[in-house]
Amino acid sequence: MFAGGRLQFQHALRVDDAITRRSRIIDVKRKEGRTGPLVFVIVRHEISNAQGVALTEEHDIVYREHPRTDEVTPAPRAAPDASAWSREIRPDPVLLFRYSALTLNNHRIHYDRRYVTEVEGYPGLVVHGPLLATLLMDLLRRSLPEAQTTGFTFRAIRPLFDIAPFAVCGTIGQDRKSVPLWAKDAHSLAMEATATLA
Repeated sequence: MFAGGRLQFQHALRVDDAITRRSRIIDVKRKEGRTGPLVFVIVRHEISNAQGVALTEEHDIVYREHPRTDEVTPAPRAAPDASAWSREIRPDPVLLFRYSALTLNNHRIHYDRRYVTEVEGYPGLVVHGPLLATLLMDLLRRSLPEAQTTGFTFRAIRPLFDIAPFAVCGTIGQDRKSVPLWAKDAHSLAMEATATLA
């Protein structure tokens, strides 16, 4: 499962830049969770151009056993009430397939409805965690087009599915240097994030 991530933006990349990406696993931890064993993996990607590292991205990935049928789902968390900006997203199989293609993600939970409902037991196609993060960053760009983002952190709370619309929301933080962002469905918080501005 994709659990979250962090990005640090050191300098801009240009469309015609020659770039390199260095990826490595920087941490692996095994823990015992309430549902059984969990393995937490952090993968760091460094994207560089002629000026050096331009972007550092860390992915938090959790590996676990297939959920048991008697497993109790944690109670949903309420999303914040007030937002300065909000955008409704109506996910569909085409959006999920395109994002899978863009990110070279071939996991069937994002495009194979029969598999995801009959084998994985989900109610619909799963919206990618990174897609939610991308939509949150896009909301920031649309809402504050002149803002320069230096960092972005996000954490997945619960999955969203293509069977219902969801919203991406945000507001300006009290210090005016941080921007709280979140994704929610009609009932609960799905992802929380913070963008740091220059």
